[in-house]
Amino acid sequence: MMRRLAAFALLLAPLPVAADEAALRVRPANDEIIYFVLPDRFENGDASNDRGGLKGDRLATGYDPAAKGFFHGGDLAGLTKRLGYIQGLGATAIWFAPIFKNKPVQGAPGQESAGYHGYWVTDFTQVDPHFGTNAEFKAFVDAAHARGMKVYMDIIANHTADVITYKEGAATDFRYRSLADYPWSRRGGVDGPAINPGFAGDGVASADNWAKLTDPAFAYTPVVPKGEERVKVPAWLNDPIYYHNRGNSDWVGESALYGDFAGLDDLATENPRVVQGFIDIFGRWIDEFGIDGFRIDTAKHVNPEFWRAFVPAMQARAKARGIPNFHIFGEVYIDGVDPGALAAWTHSAGLPAVLDFSFARAVIDSVSGTRGTDLFARLFDGDVLYKGGADAALQLPTFLGNHDMGRFAMFVKQANPDADDAELLARTMLGHAMLLTLRGVPTIYYGDEQGFVSDGHDQLAREDMFASKVAVYNDNDLIGTDATTADANFDTAHPLYRHIAALAGIRRSTPALMRGATKLRAFSDKPGLLAVSRFDPDTGREVVLAYNTSAAPLRATISVDMKSAAFTALHGDCPARPVAPGSLSISLPAFGTLICQASE
Repeated sequence: MMRRLAAFALLLAPLPVAADEAALRVRPANDEIIYFVLPDRFENGDASNDRGGLKGDRLATGYDPAAKGFFHGGDLAGLTKRLGYIQGLGATAIWFAPIFKNKPVQGAPGQESAGYHGYWVTDFTQVDPHFGTNAEFKAFVDAAHARGMKVYMDIIANHTADVITYKEGAATDFRYRSLADYPWSRRGGVDGPAINPGFAGDGVASADNWAKLTDPAFAYTPVVPKGEERVKVPAWLNDPIYYHNRGNSDWVGESALYGDFAGLDDLATENPRVVQGFIDIFGRWIDEFGIDGFRIDTAKHVNPEFWRAFVPAMQARAKARGIPNFHIFGEVYIDGVDPGALAAWTHSAGLPAVLDFSFARAVIDSVSGTRGTDLFARLFDGDVLYKGGADAALQLPTFLGNHDMGRFAMFVKQANPDADDAELLARTMLGHAMLLTLRGVPTIYYGDEQGFVSDGHDQLAREDMFASKVAVYNDNDLIGTDATTADANFDTAHPLYRHIAALAGIRRSTPALMRGATKLRAFSDKPGLLAVSRFDPDTGREVVLAYNTSAAPLRATISVDMKSAAFTALHGDCPARPVAPGSLSISLPAFGTLICQASE
């Protein structure tokens, strides 16, 4: 009862005085703390839009709050209502899954699911009615800005909803057909009749060349089902000539660029009409709503040349709108600690930043106890590979888990199946301490601050924050609480919420943690010590960070800057002075963290 009263009081708190929007605009990207949320799963602020204005059963409306793969009712009104909760956590920017109008339901009979996640776009110009209206989106952006919080949209240029089908066979037979076996110049394969005379291939980006591509049936014969001929907006998106039409990607080689993403219509992003079309589409959202950044979905499944044209155009639109630090970061999925694979896209595609999957893997494996802290040596050594070097790495959004791969607490629990709640909580707190103090832009996945665990990836990691009706969510044993997802989980007294909020406060008041260079001090090939120093970019003052990933206390002496003669504890039990110039003796409890700032 007391928890509910506290949350209710938070909702009734008045909005703060309008923030200085000019100060918000010039705040650098690496000063932010991002909160990532799926609007459908966060808060239902307006039950009247739960079915998106559609009639019929769940296969018509997409709404079924008891099914994990359908709309549950969360919306923009709910996000706006809970801005105080998000800000209280310490977040300064909100990134949310796409809110563009989606195809409500897709999938083979008996395997349908809904577009609650936002990645099956049909209309790029309006908010999906399940989430609200464009006017409600403006109200949300304005309310966030009034609190000094930035708004990042999740955008997609790789594909649209699955509308186009193919004349040849059933959907399950739509295997990828390669450029070699099914060239642009032949219909249905190398032995087919000649088509598209004079087309020089997709490597020639001129409008004159692409005007010669008039027949889209080079691999499959695309068919738009009756009644869906004009479902996509803007209207040019309805023409199959602007798609690759080569069948489903097998994620190997060229199919990763040219294949349909699990059936979703794969756009020919090499075509200058498509490039300009998306510059117009997403530039409008900047112009009209004054948003502060883009997270780019499936960035590595689009040809790099597209991004080299798109990114500067968006940056120019943002600057014209008075937004000089427009944060753009792409999703380049990798599995492992491989900074080079991520950094390559900052060079070839000109992406200013990418989501740091290497960071996530380093924290997951080290905090879970399956690997040593030496993973961070490889991670930080790779910072020089990004375009702009270590300074550019400061703008990489870092994270622990997400809506695709699963939650951080799940990985910790899977690696430690016999751990009790206290140990799981301690390990999860340690992971968030790393997230909020190491280099990069911390990105918190909604619900992690309430101890959400998840049973797996994708739909299983997209639990409701408001009271859920999904059985496979409600049987989860959450960390640090007796609540379940059958309850509304906006508990500002949850130990993870309080832990994250405290660390966020330390980060925001310590320039070294937002913008400082990193020097690795100690690591191990086993669970144990990780120590780094970060330095205030203006004063050079050192902040020593130390973490213990092992289940036993440890003592160690680590190197520090010779000029650091005394230390103040920002978190944990820091020694007052070095034992000798350049040597600091520290003690850490199991899964403990120290944040020690040089005071002299």
